[in-house]
Amino acid sequence: MPGLGTIVNVAAIVAGGLLGCGAGKLFTEKMRDTLLAVCGVMVCFLGIGGTLSQMLVIRDGALSATGTMMMVFSLFLGTIAGSLLDIEKRVEQFGIWLRNRTGNEKDRAFVNAFVSASLTVCIGAMAVIGSIEDGVYGNHAVLFMKAILDFSIIVAMAAAMGAGTIFSAIPVGIVQGLITLLARLAAPYLSDAAMGNLSYVGDILITCVGINLLFPKKVNVANMLPSLVIAILWAYLF
Repeated sequence: MPGLGTIVNVAAIVAGGLLGCGAGKLFTEKMRDTLLAVCGVMVCFLGIGGTLSQMLVIRDGALSATGTMMMVFSLFLGTIAGSLLDIEKRVEQFGIWLRNRTGNEKDRAFVNAFVSASLTVCIGAMAVIGSIEDGVYGNHAVLFMKAILDFSIIVAMAAAMGAGTIFSAIPVGIVQGLITLLARLAAPYLSDAAMGNLSYVGDILITCVGINLLFPKKVNVANMLPSLVIAILWAYLF
């Protein structure tokens, strides 16, 4: 059944968010701050691990870096495009709309929780590759693994940041669902190099989300999202 992986993933995020919100009420503010820092560390290492697996290769018995020009140009040009479109503001506006529609107007952390959680669970390599395999081969294994991982992360984020994290299930359902539906058409045109570039840059964006969780917000990650498109195009242009 194509799409089953996304359905399970969405359910895992909602369940994790509800569990985390319930548990978070039992924690002191200091415990929630510590848990938020732990979330940042987890997300950073997920992103760094994925990035290094794409960046570092062994050539002639020596470790070397690859794809650095693609990374630099993708992030640079993609961030310019995203900033001109002001994607970050649009995502935040959607978060505000959700907050008002769901009766969470008094929750000051709602929008930040929604944006941070959505970026964490939406833009990783597992989301894209898993959705394509789900759509083309009916293989749900990758998204099932992602569901378990997202459940753990969202539990921790919800306990620290609140109910906004639960609604990250909405963009996950939309993004992964669309990729799954389009996969049958797009998969023949997605080369291994394009998928590799997508994973490479996507994991860097995941790392940036972790940095924002650890420190006062420094990186507008949503404005960097067009970098993913440029990374794919790079594979065909060069």
